[in-house]
Amino acid sequence: MDKHQLLNRVQSMIQSSTKKPKYMTISSVKVADLFDVKPEEVEKGLQELVKDGLLKQSKLDNPPHHDIYLMP
Repeated sequence: MDKHQLLNRVQSMIQSSTKKPKYMTISSVKVADLFDVKPEEVEKGLQELVKDGLLKQSKLDNPPHHDIYLMP
């Protein structure tokens, strides 16, 4: 999985979000369908982007408590 391509896709998804501040719940299954890879590869790529400081990861305070991604 190309991290640069994944980062570009996730950043565009976050930027198009109407939420304030801008964040996005990323479905690894949907992104995997776009890139024709396994969802596990997308999850691994997202975690690497968070580890590298290119994305921030948080959890929603209210139910359903999804993981969300923000731009640093």
